[in-house]
Amino acid sequence: MRDNVRQMFKQLGLGFLNMFVVLLLVAGAQVLLRGRVRTAVALAILCLIVLSAYLLGSRFIEHRYPPELSGLVGASEFAQGLALGIALFSSVMGVLWATGAYHPAGWAARGAFGRAALFALLAAILEETITRGFLFRLLEIACGTWIALVVSSVLFGAAHASNPGATVTSSAAIALEAGVLLGAAYALTWKLWLPIGLHAGWNFAEGSIFGMTVSGIGPQSQLIAGTLKGPTILTGGAFGLEASVVAVLLCFSVAVLLLWRAVRSQKIRRPAWAPPSASANSSIDSGRAIG
Repeated sequence: MRDNVRQMFKQLGLGFLNMFVVLLLVAGAQVLLRGRVRTAVALAILCLIVLSAYLLGSRFIEHRYPPELSGLVGASEFAQGLALGIALFSSVMGVLWATGAYHPAGWAARGAFGRAALFALLAAILEETITRGFLFRLLEIACGTWIALVVSSVLFGAAHASNPGATVTSSAAIALEAGVLLGAAYALTWKLWLPIGLHAGWNFAEGSIFGMTVSGIGPQSQLIAGTLKGPTILTGGAFGLEASVVAVLLCFSVAVLLLWRAVRSQKIRRPAWAPPSASANSSIDSGRAIG
């Protein structure tokens, strides 16, 4: 028992060290690239750095093969997440249209869609690697899936508190809709592909398809023109539609469905201090140790 506890703390320490190294590399790369290369090129380089640093850190710091970024189904899960993210945000716009808060006005087709798509992908890779790949995964080892879901969701909402137009309400909304939904996507698959695709699809649909504000940041491109008017509880105010009650209810409902599937699939991990479960799946390792 004592050896298991020691091994767990060692695993956690190495995991958080790996996270620190990845954050340090990303911050350093941003300083070096700023103003020296075009934005699109810088975004592509950062994506490559994040994924490479995560994989290498897992191999040489944590001494494990990261299953969360492995598997031939990765492309399929990413595509499913992308489609789900676009469909979810489109559903939000559909509800707002039905209530009279959104008024579409035809095609806009303005801006650089390739760069916007790359930006959405980069944001998804960065945030999912840190929040789900590190925080959720490491918290789940010690505290189990449910506590990891709650804590990572709260921190995810708090991380958006400094965005333009952010309020306590918008941070709570981000925690409930995005934090819980993306955490549920990771808990169901034990991989990052689905949450990365879901995150990127939502952001791209919000900013580049419908031209809405994304977490307080204005869109870089727009495919469909339209206006959004109504009470802040529906429109989300200056922060954007992530703070809308419509987005919270729809995303949280899908999150509950994903969590229900995770429970049915016996993919919910128990806290380290809980008595052993008869189910072999309840103590799934977060990564196969090397040697």
